[in-house]
Amino acid sequence: MSKRSLAALALSCLFVALASPAEARERPRWSIVLHGGAGVIERAQLSPDVEAQYRASLENAVRAGGDVLDRGGSSLDAVEAVIQRMEDDPLYNAGRGAVFTADGRNELDASIMDGRTRAAGAVAGVTRTRHPISLARRVMEASPHVMLIGEGAEAFARTQNLEEVDPSFFFTERRWRALEQTLRERNLPIPQRPQGAPAQRDAALEGVDDHRFGTVGVVAMDMRGDIAAGTSTGGTTAKRWGRVGDTPVIGAGTYAQNGVCGVSATGTGEYFIRLSVARSICARIELDGANVQQAVDVVIGELQEIGGDGGVIAMDRRGRIAYGMNTSGMYRARWRAGEAPVVQIFADEPAR
Repeated sequence: MSKRSLAALALSCLFVALASPAEARERPRWSIVLHGGAGVIERAQLSPDVEAQYRASLENAVRAGGDVLDRGGSSLDAVEAVIQRMEDDPLYNAGRGAVFTADGRNELDASIMDGRTRAAGAVAGVTRTRHPISLARRVMEASPHVMLIGEGAEAFARTQNLEEVDPSFFFTERRWRALEQTLRERNLPIPQRPQGAPAQRDAALEGVDDHRFGTVGVVAMDMRGDIAAGTSTGGTTAKRWGRVGDTPVIGAGTYAQNGVCGVSATGTGEYFIRLSVARSICARIELDGANVQQAVDVVIGELQEIGGDGGVIAMDRRGRIAYGMNTSGMYRARWRAGEAPVVQIFADEPAR
């Protein structure tokens, strides 16, 4: 074990040792929270059937992560398992439901962070790796680097025997239609339909499709008190010039630190990068003594002040969960050991 790892392990043990008996009793055995993107999500835009699809998907995803934790699995395992599931679900702007670039490609970004060691891995511009979150984890655990991009990331994925798919695997009709609409609005040329995409224009999923901020993310705390966070996205519809948002930027879209907190963000990535949103929330808890909801509220307020929008999920060292958003909705779910899962979509749903 490296000196850095030993130091991180010692710090983790120190946080555990400093926890009061009351705090230890208050902390659940495990805790997990996830999001599936934020944006203009209004009740009038979601049919009952589509809303039911989202709620069922979110509950199934959070239960999958909670089951990993309840069996004694690590927070990293739970984060990866949940995000893999969401990357395969075309409801979300990640993996198989990813939006298209202006060139008609799906370019995927992801990151993961281990709060115990503060090791991290990230990838950007991936087009063939089925599960970008798994590739991010392999970057963290099996490479000397933190972030890999494009063809280099794909080449590394092959050395790790990660599943590779044809780019058409990520194609969905509603994302393609959203691209066509956006390009028309911007007076930009519409690219040819991707090779391998269905020739028949199937009916797109009805309902809201404002996924300019669409991202999936998870924060989990396992039975050992270790916190991990991860995030995965397809970016923004009609993005150009190799644009990369906050998702793979450690400290902006993802952050985890044992004894403090974990955060995953979804929103206008450029603003989240400028404010280092995820790290800023943890810093307010660590340095200012704010509680997790206070920290989230202050940073979301700062985000709005500079013109950014989106949302975050966060968890502190006691497994307490906070949400924050300045949009009308964020797909989200949480579950703590000994409690019932809670699934929410709209910003005005009361805390339970």
